[in-house]
Parts: sequence; structure tokens; C-alpha cells
Amino acid sequence: MIYQGNAVSVQLLDDGIAELKFDLQGESVNKFNQETVEDLGKAVDAIAGNNDIKGLIVTSGKGVFIVGADITEFTDMFKLPEDEIAGWCLKSNKVFNAFEDLDIPKVVAVNGIALGGGLEMCLAADFRVLSEKAQVGLPEVKLGLFPGFGGTVRLPRLVGVDNAVEWIAAGGQHRADKALKVGVADAVVAHDKLNDAAIALVKQCLEGKIDFRAKRQEKLEPLKLPPMENMMAFQTCMAMVMGQAGKNYPAPVAAVKAMQTAAGMNRDQALEVEAKGFAKIAKTPQATALVGLFLADQAVKKVNGKTAKGAGEINQAAVLGAGIMGGGIAFQSALKGTPIIMKDIADKALDLGMNEASKLLAKRVSKGKMDAAKMGKVLSAIRPTLNYGDFDDVNVIVEAVVENQKIKQSVLAETEGKVKEGTVLASNTSTISITKLAEALERPQDFAGMHFFNPVHMMPLVEVIRGEKTSDETVASLVAYAQKMGKNPIVVNDCPGFLVNRVLFPYFGGFGMLMRDGADFEAVDKVMQKFGWPMGPAYLMDVVGIDTGVHAAQVMAEGFPERMQYDFKDVSTVMFENERYGQKNGVGFYRYETDKKGKPKKVVDEKTWELIKPHVAETREFDAEEIIARMMIPMCTETVRCLEDNIVGSAAEADMAMIYGIGFPPFRGGPLRYIDSIGAKAFVELCDKYAHLGGIYEAPQMLKDMAAKGESFFA
Repeated sequence: MIYQGNAVSVQLLDDGIAELKFDLQGESVNKFNQETVEDLGKAVDAIAGNNDIKGLIVTSGKGVFIVGADITEFTDMFKLPEDEIAGWCLKSNKVFNAFEDLDIPKVVAVNGIALGGGLEMCLAADFRVLSEKAQVGLPEVKLGLFPGFGGTVRLPRLVGVDNAVEWIAAGGQHRADKALKVGVADAVVAHDKLNDAAIALVKQCLEGKIDFRAKRQEKLEPLKLPPMENMMAFQTCMAMVMGQAGKNYPAPVAAVKAMQTAAGMNRDQALEVEAKGFAKIAKTPQATALVGLFLADQAVKKVNGKTAKGAGEINQAAVLGAGIMGGGIAFQSALKGTPIIMKDIADKALDLGMNEASKLLAKRVSKGKMDAAKMGKVLSAIRPTLNYGDFDDVNVIVEAVVENQKIKQSVLAETEGKVKEGTVLASNTSTISITKLAEALERPQDFAGMHFFNPVHMMPLVEVIRGEKTSDETVASLVAYAQKMGKNPIVVNDCPGFLVNRVLFPYFGGFGMLMRDGADFEAVDKVMQKFGWPMGPAYLMDVVGIDTGVHAAQVMAEGFPERMQYDFKDVSTVMFENERYGQKNGVGFYRYETDKKGKPKKVVDEKTWELIKPHVAETREFDAEEIIARMMIPMCTETVRCLEDNIVGSAAEADMAMIYGIGFPPFRGGPLRYIDSIGAKAFVELCDKYAHLGGIYEAPQMLKDMAAKGESFFA
């Protein structure tokens, strides 16, 4: 053994070829934490000092190559001044440079995932051989960053400006064949031939058949393009990236600027530009939020993994009710490998549910995501039925009938009598108390809520709702089933609206008050969309369904009368009374026409103003700052109350539920991280400023206490 560290080892193979292996001890994957970087530096020194080594292959002792940097180290590091962050980048790059500068042929054998710093390590080698199973990419922009280990320098010199900009600014993960096509990979081979192929390539270099020094030299020099072509290439790319990224995501544009600035420089000068740019972008609020979001997502997955360990067997599912939701649940379950029975009381309903599943599958076939044979297999995993005859082997049943307490209780009680003890029953209710629904059951411990969001195949969140008598095993089984379906479950305790709707409806309440006071709903929509929401509140109500919203608002008002029972007629009620339900019947706040692609397109409808005029103050202009405050305070304070009332287990779970469930702007990190970005003290002052408007604007005690102690939700 030439070198043995905790993360990296070097041993001599045959014919003067050595193997540098990444195998971080005590971890399931390799990642570039500070220890690994230091270990790599020592390994490179050992190779440089050993005259027996004529060539090198780089491998992984894990099922992946290197997943990237250790994101957990970013939180504290990004609190440092810019020059210290840039210094960290340059210190790491010194190790990568030393590896690159070894005057021997170096071939990386990429066996699996190589992302971020993992791919940047590969780029520092002379050649890259990928297993057909490998996936590579530079996803740093998804964290509000861009590559800081030489990616913006080496990639454009290897694959050209256009390809480098696409890979870095989009942050995608690419298959081996795509990497070969653009020049990131030099060869793609069968998985079991990977190391042999890498060794063979090193031997070709040693025999003089391939000039590895010339290959390396390209990465050390300025880009080959003439200055005018260079400028034109970057200008074209910049316009495209600015259009796609938008103002709320500065990292992709910053990455292109760094590449352009460094295009005429040698490697070492270019790396300094990259390090300074990386440090600057690391200090942005977007990077703070998106790195925090990544860590919150990991925390939620860890919680769910622990919870799911107590799950029972889930080999067969069933759904009661074959409407749009039932069909969507059946589709998702079958698609992800859990066969499902779809029961209804009418053939017509079963046809609707099967048509919904068929339509979704056909769309996947038309987009090349699935072949016709796979479509047939998935469809055959959905069994429509009018009776309970096949329910003997069902492990979990999701009720998705009409949103009516008595009907749901009747269906659930009937089903419970037809299945064996221990079968998990769940209701897909969005508003009805799980504890109340359980009153109709003999085995309430086997029952919980499982709230899917519409459309089921697109929305990643599932709320798993624990009733007063729900057992831990039932919760575990539903978490495990949601995960099998490819969803992100969040476990919450029972209350009106559960978590997401309880937090969403005060936001709608804030909108109602703005309208009452003379705001223009189109202006509010534009401000909130600019703030980062996929759509503004009026448009969102139209999409959700105003009839659905009014019903849910009544449930919330009954549950929290001190905050959510309003003393004015809300404009959504006016829309409802005039049978304007939104997209579902073509008219709500907006009127809907069909565009060229057959999708609903919103247009302004003057009739809306005629209807709401008697119920609102004279229209006046509100500045954006006031609109944002009056919309966001109610949502954020209610999220704090859910944490305070133990409805949700952690700040990370609360924030991720809002990201997954209602499209909270990711670059703001979630309601609680948004409060952190303002500061608890400043946010309480903002609450106090608007507290005269009603209970939804009052700061919760938990937040007041945090403000007094100078605390935050996240470190």
C-alpha cells in the first residue's frame, strides 16, 4: 500500500499502474468533505514521490463514485467573509491542481453517480471512462451556487462554451451516453469491464498511442475560440440563461459571467475568478435558503426512514372511489410497483378512474418516458371492481370518496367490516377531522389520514395525519406506502386543515382583507408572482376551485374562530354565490379560454369587478411591500402556531410541507426560513404593525419568545 487514509488509498497494481480509490470510512457514499480533500492531497503527494508509478486509475469503493461536496459543511462556512470562502475554494483547488499536474496518465473509472465536486474531480483527470450505469452532472445551481472546484474552468475547455453553459446553468444529471456525446466522457463501457477499460487506456498512453499531455494542456490554457466568437457565444448563452433563470435565481447567470471573465485566462488565473464568484454567490440569501432547503429535505427523509421501519407489509393496495383523485392514486401506486384495486359503486365511475390512469400513461408514452408494453403492465396492475371480493390480501386502503363526513364514515365502516384485522385504512380527506372519522370504526388504531394533493401524479407531498387513536404502526405503514409511491410524506397531528390547508387559508384570508380594503386582485397576483409564487392568490383559488376553497374556509372558521372567522363578506364567497368556481367551470376571478395546446388560459373578466364592487372599498393602489407583508404574515404566523401546537414535528418538516404542497418559493426556503431571513425580532415588529387587521396578523407567543432571546428556527 502506497497510501492509506480514512477516505483515500493508493496501491500499486501491475505494470507500474497504481489505483487511487475513494472509500470514505463510516459512510455509505463518498463525498468531498474537508477530510476527503485533505486525504486526497496526501495521496497525491505520495504518488508524486513514488517513481514506480507510471500511470494511475481512479476508482470508488462504493456503489457511487462521489456524490459531491458535503453540504452539511456549507452552513457554517458560508457565514465566513467572502475572502475566506474564496480561500477555501482555492485551497481545495490546490489539491485538484496537484492531481491534474501529476506527469503520468490519469484515467477516472466512474462506476455510478459523480455529481458536483465528484465530477469536478473527474474533470481534473486526463480521461474519463464511464460505466453504462454512471450518471454525472454539476447541480450546484440547485443550491443557489455554481461549481467551485474548477468546474467553470475545466468544463468549457473540454466541451465548449455552449455545452458547458447548458450543463452548469441547468444543473442537470446526465446519463453516460449523453456525457460521451458532449465530450465529458471519453468512453462508456459495460459496468463489469470498467476498471479493465481504464487500465487499458492508461496502457495506450504509456505506449505512446495517445498523447495524454496534449489532452491535459487544453485545460491549462485559455479557451481556443477567437475573441469575437468567444464574446458572441457567451452573449447568446447569457441571454438564454437570464430568460430561463429569472431574477430570483442569480447563480446560473453568475456562473456564465465567471466563465466569460475567465475565458482568456490560464487555469490558475481562471480558478481565482471562479473562487471569487463562488464566494460572492455563496453569500446570497438564495444560496442560504436553497442550501437550507436541501438540508431540510435530507432531515425529513431521515425522519421518514426512521418512521417507516415500523411499517407492516405493503404488497397490495386498494382505493375506494374512482374519481379524478381515486384514478390518480391508482395510477401512481401501479406506476411505482404496488398493485391496486380500485373500487366504486358504479361502472361509470370505474370507467372514469381507468380513463384517468390511461390518459396519464398515454402521455408518458407520447413523451418517450415509457413504452406501450410498460403501459400495459401498469394498467393491468389496476383492478377495477364493484365489490369487496378481492380485498382479502389488501394491506392498505385509501378512501377517496366525496368530501362529506357522513358518507366517508359510512364507507369506512363498511370497508372495515370486509377486511382482516390489521389492514390499514386511510382517508384522503383534505378538511375532515381524522379523529371524528375514526368514531365510526371498531379499530381506530388502524386508521389515519393520507391527504394527497391534486394532481396526484405531479404533487410530491402526502400528509399522513395521526388521529387521537392512530397507532404508530399505522403511521409507519402509510409513510412507507407514500414513499413506495414516490411521494414525500410529512406526518402531522389532527386539527382543522391539518398542516398545509391550516397554513394556506390565513394567506387567503390576507388576500380577502386586501380586497376588502380596495386592492386590485390582478395587481396582488402580479406582486406575489414576482415575489416567487407560481401564481398569485386569485389565480390559485381559481385553480384549486372556489367552491372547494369556500368549503374549506368554513371548516377553518369553525376550527379557529378567533382568527379565521371574518366580519366581512369575502370576495371568494361572492364568486361562489355567482357560481364562478374557477377553471373547473371556465370562470372565477378570471375567465378561462383554451389555448393552442388545449390548456386553460386566463383572461381578465370585467364582470368580476361588477360582482365584487358592492362588497369592497374603492379601488386604490397598494405598494408591493404592503401587499407582501399582508399576504405573508398570516401564512408565516400560522406555520409557527402549527409548530407551537405540535401539529408538525420540526421546522424542517413544516417548511418542506409548504415547498412540496403549495409551491412556496424554493429560493425563500419555506415560511420559517423566510422569518429567519427577516429576523424574529423584525418579524414580530411587522406583525405588530398590522395586528389591528385581526388575529391572523398577531405574533404567536413562540415567536415573541424567540425574538426576545435572539433565536432562529435554523442554525
